[in-house]
Amino acid sequence: MEKPIMLPREKVLRDPVHNYIHVTHQVILDLINTSEFQRLRRIKQLGASSYTFHGAEHSRFTHCVGVYEITRQICNNFQRNYPSKTPEDHLWHDDEERLVALCAALLHDIGHGPYSHTFEHIFGTDHEAITRQILTSPETEVNQVLRGVSPDFPEKVASVIGKTYADPQVVQMISSQIDADRMDYLLRDAYNTGTKYGMFDLTRILRVMRPYRHGIAFEASGMHAVEDYIVCRFQMYQQVYFHPVSRSMEVILDHLLHRAKYLYEHGQLNHEQTPTLLVPFLEDDFTLQDYLRLDDGVLTTYFTLWRDHPDDILRDLTSRFLDRRPLKSVRFTPETRDLLPHLQELIEAAGFNPQYYTAVNDSYDLPYDAYDPSSKEPKTQIELMEQDGTLEELSTVSPIVAAITGKSTGDERFFFPREMIHPEELQLFEPLYQEFQTYLRNDCLVDPRA
Repeated sequence: MEKPIMLPREKVLRDPVHNYIHVTHQVILDLINTSEFQRLRRIKQLGASSYTFHGAEHSRFTHCVGVYEITRQICNNFQRNYPSKTPEDHLWHDDEERLVALCAALLHDIGHGPYSHTFEHIFGTDHEAITRQILTSPETEVNQVLRGVSPDFPEKVASVIGKTYADPQVVQMISSQIDADRMDYLLRDAYNTGTKYGMFDLTRILRVMRPYRHGIAFEASGMHAVEDYIVCRFQMYQQVYFHPVSRSMEVILDHLLHRAKYLYEHGQLNHEQTPTLLVPFLEDDFTLQDYLRLDDGVLTTYFTLWRDHPDDILRDLTSRFLDRRPLKSVRFTPETRDLLPHLQELIEAAGFNPQYYTAVNDSYDLPYDAYDPSSKEPKTQIELMEQDGTLEELSTVSPIVAAITGKSTGDERFFFPREMIHPEELQLFEPLYQEFQTYLRNDCLVDPRA
């Protein structure tokens, strides 16, 4: 690989989280200006969460340039303080690795589709696989830019995304339990949702990061900053990412797209309301170019057209999504799960098709998991390095982290129409609603017969 071309003068992008995004390499600026990367401006970072936190309108674009900026700072720290002098010291080989790391950081989410994970669930796409395809396909602008560095450079960057790149330091910058990706989205999502518990000391964490033989470790003196990051991550998942209203809007979006798929397959979407750009996905026969034509705005346009569709279910679900009328939900446990079929019967008796107006949704997160080589997908643990070079796994020295290590947090919820607890909106048979409501108490599903 030839020496990378530098810009004649550093370019900066103003950013609410990092103040400035510093661009010094020509290839980074060229990648930002590709059509595939600009498409990320039209995909929200938090999908349907903006229906809960109205400030959460930020895009995948802003997140990706933020991950790039954090990675750039990590590279600077490593080059300044831990430059490799011999191949055996396992420190930072800047000239060989910096550009690979920066490009992987910038492009790590370029394969996300509209409404991200909900779209993936319905149409069976994989944003990481599509990211690698965008990087390696000769038909993309991104690939042409990367090939300008060297013929094998697109595959190198793609291998970082796929976690197969030879240097674990580069991989762990982008993908580990404390990486540039997670650090940016926690800070950015906290800022845009107006929450404060996602704010941790990024400057201190970057200061105590260091390369070593097996990847990246953290100086033991920085343990409390790392602890704070773990706790912030825990709080953001419980209070923001798993918020019941956000999950409810995702359920409506899921059912809405499933109904559209059903109607298309049965020839019930007329010509004016046929979602032309979605047809390849409805038929499970799409190309990369089909995928890159989609963004949040494309789907929203089709939803707007479906407000007037003759199908009652599609029309109603579309209005519920566009007008923010979320389903209600209640937590349930293994002991009360067997009550759900009866609740669905009551909902059906009230005139709602349970297939489209009820759902079971679970959200669980593992805030921190120590390395377990016997697990199916062992995670990269967080190592603290003492001054003598010895390593200690974080949860063995931090009581706070030990308390949540290996413990999943979250809940299972049953979603149903809000009319079941506000029957005045339908003015229907009152005893049915009274019976339904006897099962609900303090956000929990209970058995009134117990």
